[in-house]
Amino acid sequence: MSARAPSAEDEFVARLIRPLAGEGAFDLKDDAARLVPPAGKELVLTSDAIVLGVHAFAEDPPDLVARKALRTNLSDLAAKGAEPLGFLLTLALPAKLDQGWIEGFFAGLALDSRAFACPLLGGDTTRTPGPLCVSITIIGAVRVGRMPTRLDARPGDVIVVSGTLGDAALGLVQRLDKARAAGWGLTPQESEHLADRYLLPRPRNALAAAVGRHARGAMDISDGLVGDLERLCRASRVSARIDVDRLPLSPAARQALARDDKALEPVLAGGDDYELLLTLDVASWPFLRVEAEELGIAFTQIGEIGGGEAGQVSVIQGARELTLSRSAYSHL
Repeated sequence: MSARAPSAEDEFVARLIRPLAGEGAFDLKDDAARLVPPAGKELVLTSDAIVLGVHAFAEDPPDLVARKALRTNLSDLAAKGAEPLGFLLTLALPAKLDQGWIEGFFAGLALDSRAFACPLLGGDTTRTPGPLCVSITIIGAVRVGRMPTRLDARPGDVIVVSGTLGDAALGLVQRLDKARAAGWGLTPQESEHLADRYLLPRPRNALAAAVGRHARGAMDISDGLVGDLERLCRASRVSARIDVDRLPLSPAARQALARDDKALEPVLAGGDDYELLLTLDVASWPFLRVEAEELGIAFTQIGEIGGGEAGQVSVIQGARELTLSRSAYSHL
């Protein structure tokens, strides 16, 4: 009897997925991978998903959907001081999805898999009657005992963030409410900056080693600065105070805030920043700042950790405390 021809799924894997496979994945010819942690390091695992129509727009370019799916997970590793070792991919595809869209998706995934040295180790593909769903589980490594968590912030710590805040949330506002955004008076370059920050996160993996050396409490900002800081404070049983006037803002965000008082809330409580939110001892702060500057990434101190009610975050602007209608973005 002659050998049976490869199935459509086998051909799909061989053509689009197998080129992403890394060491230990057995060229995706087995149903499991083998991973040996680097000497002196322990594993860090995290998982995140993107549902088309919920976390990304159906009309978004497929390569950017793929890159966003991988980068949101890479951002979690960066906040744990971990370097990526590889990822597992579960992909649920609608039956009517265009083949060109799928090929664009894997082209984007391959691009960032190479750029961040994060190979594919395995996963699964299936069909779904609903929208496309991408779930990635990423595996990283950090020096033994050096992973900062949400549980480790202490009273007296300074609160610092990387990059600029609010750009992605304002990019989403701009996309959903063009009339409102027109009132901001942005230049084409500023408008493009906000749109780009929403479409494609900038995970701070270059800072992972410095985070592992210096940070106490740590997470990335995915659902909004205030809401994510509340989560960190609840886990660490501390409170926090942040100063709006210290927030690092891009020229585009500053222009939007100058024209629209209500734009402050998405800056504070909108999602998709994917910047690092860290707490650290005052004595460690100058060292982290210098190391980040050497990598061309700015860190800014925006507040302090206190010993008050667990999870309480005070947002101060000038001499008054602000009251927000919401503290975070939620997909639920």
